[in-house]
Amino acid sequence: MRFLVPEPDLPTDSDVDFAIPRQRSELHPSVIAAISAGGALGALARYGIGHAWPAPAGAFPWATFVVNVTGCLLIGALMVAVTEVFATHHLVRPFLGVGVLGGYTTFSTYSVEIRNLIGAHAPGTAVIYLAATLVAALAAVFLGMTAARVVTWLVTA
Repeated sequence: MRFLVPEPDLPTDSDVDFAIPRQRSELHPSVIAAISAGGALGALARYGIGHAWPAPAGAFPWATFVVNVTGCLLIGALMVAVTEVFATHHLVRPFLGVGVLGGYTTFSTYSVEIRNLIGAHAPGTAVIYLAATLVAALAAVFLGMTAARVVTWLVTA
């Protein structure tokens, strides 16, 4: 295993600043292709889960909840792995992070489902879904990051 020390000048923001030459390379066709391929895979996985586990009108949308929480867990672990642990190919982060997990998670569907729950006269379920997703997603990112760091520490100790 190759380990690395994180670079302090890596942008933490996903926006590209065209005034910074190093960030312009983020729009290279290979990066766009990696994001697109990963996004297609992530979206197909999300679609499959949603199709296999539909939510009736007014019911808690478990499929989207599970997708978003597991996606947040994985993104937490992935970001630790690619920024603190391993020296990876430059396309790993765009492919897995932005592409696969960005296509897999679906906070836009989460928003639509909250609106649909309210429209189905289930405002209590909508509020529970809204709060539970936010709390669980943030906890999942933290848990994913912590687990990745603990595993790294155990492997290197």
